Amino acid sequence: MPKISVEIPGELLADLDDHVGDDGKFVNRSDAIRASIRKTLDMLDEIDARHGRLDDEAGEADEADDAEDDE
Repeated sequence: MPKISVEIPGELLADLDDHVGDDGKFVNRSDAIRASIRKTLDMLDEIDARHGRLDDEAGEADEADDAEDDE
């Protein structure tokens, strides 16, 4: 899995950390960030679908990427 580096404000990181750990919803920061990215992309896909901007080829490419990630 590729790694990336992101700079975020301390306040946002503190809010994120409130949801991470034994009492939180996520095991670690990476898990929380991946979940957030997935949710955001799903929401953007829904918006694009409502506006007729989804390209069938893009959906097929996403499925191919997911299959590669599973290997």
